[in-house]
Amino acid sequence: MPRPVCITYDSTCDLTPQLLERFRIRTIPLTIQSGERVFPDDGQYTSAELYAEYRRNGTLPKTAAVSPEDFKAFFAPILAEGYDIVHIDISSELSCTCQNAVLAAQELAEQGDIHVVDSRQLSTGGGLLALRGAKLRDGGMAAADIAAELRRLTPHSDTSFVLDTLEYMWKGGRCSGVAALGANMLKLKPCLEMREGKLVVCKKYRGSMDKVYRQYIAERLAGKTVVTDHAFITHSGEVPEETLSQLTELVRELAPFEEVFVTQAGCTVSSHCGPGTLGVLFLRQPEQ
Repeated sequence: MPRPVCITYDSTCDLTPQLLERFRIRTIPLTIQSGERVFPDDGQYTSAELYAEYRRNGTLPKTAAVSPEDFKAFFAPILAEGYDIVHIDISSELSCTCQNAVLAAQELAEQGDIHVVDSRQLSTGGGLLALRGAKLRDGGMAAADIAAELRRLTPHSDTSFVLDTLEYMWKGGRCSGVAALGANMLKLKPCLEMREGKLVVCKKYRGSMDKVYRQYIAERLAGKTVVTDHAFITHSGEVPEETLSQLTELVRELAPFEEVFVTQAGCTVSSHCGPGTLGVLFLRQPEQ
């Protein structure tokens, strides 16, 4: 009989505490450094504080991957409880967190099985894989088989965001000052999507953010055969609640999702994308 399975993820999955409890998923936080202060990316240091600090002094916090030693301290007690572990991480193209998890898993190999999955995704685009892993676990699937199925699904997570500004991407060294200035002057709102584990600009919108959000969502869902369990609307803060409610209804009108979760991205994502960023994230049906 296979050992029970524990699904784990780093904090960039952006799942709410309620979802983590409901689906029995455990997380380990990346680290945020703001000036001399160091915080785990677990909600202690909020996006609102991050934006206020940036507007006050023009500096963004730095993010740091989970170290192999921290992973070992996280994994060891779970293995001691009698679990095999399926651990999922932010795309290895964006952080060395996944590589560090692999190193820790290798060092703990004699204590139990740890299967590390590179999500090739960001935020709840990877969180969707964790929810699928939880469903497979609850169906009695063994850890190795869950990991194999999640690796098969990674290209089918539809992960994208539309940004209100490129200023934070520029400040974080992820685009040129010329690109950021040009987008600002032309009032362009770039859409970024995950391709082969990397964030790339796929389209640029123009107009008010309310109009852009609706156009973006309609285009992302158009012609897609979706996995109907769950979808996410994930934002980085400073999006009005009324707007979020309206966009949730729009997603429900456009696709037959059983549940649409609204979540706010943690500081790791928010520090790179800035306020007003919003994405609709879902799984596409793999082609047969």
